[in-house]
Amino acid sequence: ASGVQVDDQVKDIISDMKVVKSDADANERIRLVVLEIKEGFIKVESIFREKDLSGEDDIFKFFLSQLDKEKCRYMLYDCHFETKESSRKEELVFVMWAPETAPIKSKMQYASSKDSLKKVLTGIKHELQMNDLSDYGTRDQFAAKISKNVIKVEGHDVK
Repeated sequence: ASGVQVDDQVKDIISDMKVVKSDADANERIRLVVLEIKEGFIKVESIFREKDLSGEDDIFKFFLSQLDKEKCRYMLYDCHFETKESSRKEELVFVMWAPETAPIKSKMQYASSKDSLKKVLTGIKHELQMNDLSDYGTRDQFAAKISKNVIKVEGHDVK
């Protein structure tokens, strides 16, 4: 392990994302969290709530737009999708983004710190490691990775 610790704010956010209360304000729901390693801790870099994304036509494309080609990051994505069998599903996806163009030291630090974050991420159904947008950078590839028979991701059709 890298010795990097998970910041308490990250733990609180993860627990908020896992348990969506029925009486909670839907606009306050956390949809995407970008995490960075800073000063020996995994910390929150940015949080996007439902209300922050209300002007976005496609939340999946917004998620992809947060992947910086120069920086490694962890992301928690509350993905909404539909399958042939069931109507709508909302599941958390944990993504480790380590682009080939990021500094090697950063890639090694993120890879070796992932386990400390995963200990806090109990109950997350999906984990993706992405090094390039060719990994899961299309709606079809992403849908195939998270579930069988996905017909829509964020309200947009999957081929």
